[in-house]
Amino acid sequence: MPLAMNTEVFVTCAVTGSGGTQDRSPHVPRSTEEIANSAIDAAKAGAAIVHCHVREPDTGKPSRRLELYREVTQRIREAEVDVVLNLTAGMGGDMVFGSSEKPLPLNEAGTDMIGAAARVEHVAQCLPEICTLDCGTMNFAEADYVMTNTPGMLRAMGEMMTGLGVKPEIEAFDTGHLWLAKNLVEEGVLDDDALVQLCMGVPWGAPNDLNTFMAMVNAVPDNWTWSAFSLGRSQMPYVAASVLAGGNVRVGLEDNLWLGKGQLATNAQLVERAVSIIENLGAKVIGPQEVRDRLKLTKRAPK
Repeated sequence: MPLAMNTEVFVTCAVTGSGGTQDRSPHVPRSTEEIANSAIDAAKAGAAIVHCHVREPDTGKPSRRLELYREVTQRIREAEVDVVLNLTAGMGGDMVFGSSEKPLPLNEAGTDMIGAAARVEHVAQCLPEICTLDCGTMNFAEADYVMTNTPGMLRAMGEMMTGLGVKPEIEAFDTGHLWLAKNLVEEGVLDDDALVQLCMGVPWGAPNDLNTFMAMVNAVPDNWTWSAFSLGRSQMPYVAASVLAGGNVRVGLEDNLWLGKGQLATNAQLVERAVSIIENLGAKVIGPQEVRDRLKLTKRAPK
């Protein structure tokens, strides 16, 4: 197939995530102030979109507290730099089973299963331009943890997001997730000019190799906008791979803590490195207003 390089690329920075990285680097933001400041620094470095989770400020553990989302979004919106706001809606679908011989009852300490409306409530209150929709159920690296997103749950959440005027960013961790996403578009749950993030190398989703990556890329409809990322040391190679394959890029501390061997990164440094790669390939890095125009986004105040 011919090379179809993207010449106008937007960068998403995934600022903090919900993984257990809070004690592995002092640069992983915990408090609402730290998360917002890190997002603002990433925007100044060239990120057009910031993808935000929230954490409990004292422990750094992932959180769903509405007041934390409101504080983060308010701080970002009040900053002197413009950026497209993308909030996660992936929390609240965690199931942790018991042992292989006695899987039930579920492990209450790790299980966090809530309804569709509760999973989208912070989106309804904060009204970001974008929020994520993890388009499938999958096993993660942990032995007994399952990220649960049933077709019925995704239809309900997708309808709520579309009704709010917030664009879902489809998170596709494997080829079947794209298949389901296409079905949601066909059903009218999602608009046909969909936005998708290809999530590579996340155990046990799509493996981190270029053959699988190109299979994912080739499964994206021509009128969709797509971006991609991979983890750890593969983060920057996938910046180049995504641009060369016609897509956009995502970097950030959610997916990778390192700038180089023995050198812990900040979000701004990861964005700066990505911008350098993109520009050295001969492409242009576009800003937040250009992204809004391309994706038909509207920047709004919260309710």
